[in-house]
Amino acid sequence: MAQLTQRTAVKRRIMLKRAEEKAERSAVRPDRRDLTNRYARWVLSLGLLLGGILTGPAQIKPMETTTNQTETATLGGGCFWCTEAVFQMLPGVKSVTSGYAGGTKVNPTYQNVCSGATGHAEVIQIEFDPAIVSYDKILSSFWDAHDPTTLNSQGADHGTQYRSIILYNSDAQKLAAEKSKAEAQKHFSKPIVTEIVPLKVFYKAEGYHQDYFRSNPDQPYCRYVIQPKVEKFEKRSCMSSTSPG
Repeated sequence: MAQLTQRTAVKRRIMLKRAEEKAERSAVRPDRRDLTNRYARWVLSLGLLLGGILTGPAQIKPMETTTNQTETATLGGGCFWCTEAVFQMLPGVKSVTSGYAGGTKVNPTYQNVCSGATGHAEVIQIEFDPAIVSYDKILSSFWDAHDPTTLNSQGADHGTQYRSIILYNSDAQKLAAEKSKAEAQKHFSKPIVTEIVPLKVFYKAEGYHQDYFRSNPDQPYCRYVIQPKVEKFEKRSCMSSTSPG
């Protein structure tokens, strides 16, 4: 009986020892797995880093097409307060400056131009980012912004200073304007009378003419003449942006 008791005690000690060893092995394994996982993550991170360095130029290459360079377009379509307000809404347009061009008098004033004796037209000079909006888009918006079939008048404004005119500053702009005019003619029943002439000099208008609509929203001319033009242009822009294709 004593021997049986002794063997039972030894057996228990052996089982206890094995249980302790098994527990130790179980405690070690997670650490080893964790170490292995950490090593794998480190290798993966290093691979991604090296891959990013090696492929970096290819990934940023498309960004090279976007620059800070701008171009200018000079257009006249009636009162420059109206055309200025319209083109300020066009994405890609950096600035719109009201002024005078197309005539002969040097440094004309607003009063000079209103007399009709200077040969100048009320125009706007648009600075735009060609990476966002093309010159062709500027021209297509120009046809939408006024009626190019009325000679020397736009709405209630009459005189040569209100004529429809495109003043190009390069051969490329000249060709684009002529092509755009021919395409636009398909959408008008009357002949387009817009002049296409080289830009010789642009004279910036007086300060109170700049940003006129935004600065004078409650002025009667702004409310009853410019506001409807802006709303009409905005509606057309929304329709063209949502149309398929």
